[in-house]
Amino acid sequence: MHGTAWRPLTAAGAVLALVFGVLAATGAARGGEAVGTARPDAVPGGWIGTWSASPAAAVPGTDNGYPNFSIRNVVHTSVGGSAVRVRLSNAFGASPLPLGHVTVAVASAPTSPTAVPGTMRALTFGGRTTVTVPAGAEVLSDGVNLTVPADADLLVTTFSPTPSGPVTYHPAAAQTSFFTRTGDHSTEESGSAYTEQTYVWHYVAEVDVRTAHPVGSVVALGDSITDGVGSAANANHRWPNFLNGRLLGSGDQRQLGVLNAGISGNRLLLDGGTAGRSALARLDRDVLTATGVHTLVVLEGINDIQQDPHQTDPTQLISAYQQLVEQAHARGVRVIGATMTPFEGWRVYSPTLEATRTAANDFIRNSKVFDGVVDFDAAIRDPQDPLKMRAAYDSGDHLHPNDAGYQAMAAAVPLWSLY
Repeated sequence: MHGTAWRPLTAAGAVLALVFGVLAATGAARGGEAVGTARPDAVPGGWIGTWSASPAAAVPGTDNGYPNFSIRNVVHTSVGGSAVRVRLSNAFGASPLPLGHVTVAVASAPTSPTAVPGTMRALTFGGRTTVTVPAGAEVLSDGVNLTVPADADLLVTTFSPTPSGPVTYHPAAAQTSFFTRTGDHSTEESGSAYTEQTYVWHYVAEVDVRTAHPVGSVVALGDSITDGVGSAANANHRWPNFLNGRLLGSGDQRQLGVLNAGISGNRLLLDGGTAGRSALARLDRDVLTATGVHTLVVLEGINDIQQDPHQTDPTQLISAYQQLVEQAHARGVRVIGATMTPFEGWRVYSPTLEATRTAANDFIRNSKVFDGVVDFDAAIRDPQDPLKMRAAYDSGDHLHPNDAGYQAMAAAVPLWSLY
């Protein structure tokens, strides 16, 4: 079992200020107006996403899968609903994944494998309790009636009876989950069988709920800063979690789910090991096919800049942003561009890399390619030294914010722009 928690696989950045010459050359300014997007009139069936974690890679050393394992993933909802369904992924598997049982329940506590009595539900797939997920594929369960609370923890349990091949996972969970090697305990409300812990999510990729007043889902596409590296474990203090708290507290009856499509170390342009496919390569799987996707918030690019090979040509990042917007607009999804946060003091920081971040941020703020902008850079930078993160918001590595920094980022998002 892969129990090595999450690593701060990064996020950082900067880019040269020749952006507006690039805009003229590429036609990205679009006459000073953001491209309009056609919106669906209703969310089919009232389903929207309440939680997600993007599949990033296969767990090393799992060529045989996890036969006879029950894995109880702990996931945190954004919105609540009257029914639930689950998407499971074998995206990085090399052979079919047999699942003998899959269940969902309300957790009795944030770090407990025990279910609230009476909430355990067995999931079916086309009416069957077993399912085989083809290599590279994902499956969506049938819906089942369950009162799912907002801003609460669920237990999604999978039982794999036989060998299956490499196990798809999300490495940087910042959340304790549980497992046992002793057979099928998936339907048990008690967590007593789950004697081992893990700090990653296995197989589970999305949880949907059926709601009364659905607008859709907000998907946060990003890297480790969206994944929540630097935040407190088991606290759900990533910036998308804080954003959901603002939405729930706004008094608006229109319901927006908040989905986290961050992967630590992820880039716009290049794939990378446990950092997953590039943002452009995974856009369809992790964003455009998310249930009820309505608005995309993009915070990507810092790893293209600060990781080897360093991307110092802003035109490459700009082209990637334009493609993300074009493809999302083609599916009727609005796109909010987010500026990259300061990183002076990070181990590879240099003036050249800073110039790249600056240029990319200028594009995001001023190009009008996006439907809206959230200025995360302005939200957490030090007013006295704007190339650095404010000390009160710094997790200590000068790249990743702490809980207070993530809260400040969420506070900078104009809620009206998400609808």
